[in-house]
Amino acid sequence: MQPSTLLKLLQAYDQLQQIAGELYEAAQQAMEDKNYDDSSLLESRANRIFLEAENLDVLISELEG
Repeated sequence: MQPSTLLKLLQAYDQLQQIAGELYEAAQQAMEDKNYDDSSLLESRANRIFLEAENLDVLISELEG
């Protein structure tokens, strides 16, 4: 595999982690504002993005090994 491919995968992983974190923070804020529907939606999307990041992390580990 080209080093540039691995680099792009690592960058995507970092970006997905950041996005998930931002969505979790927004979900928490919505919960504090008692906006439960928005909080649930934000948390659900964050969970999916976090899961995708974790799957990407596994792939990166396999490719590095």
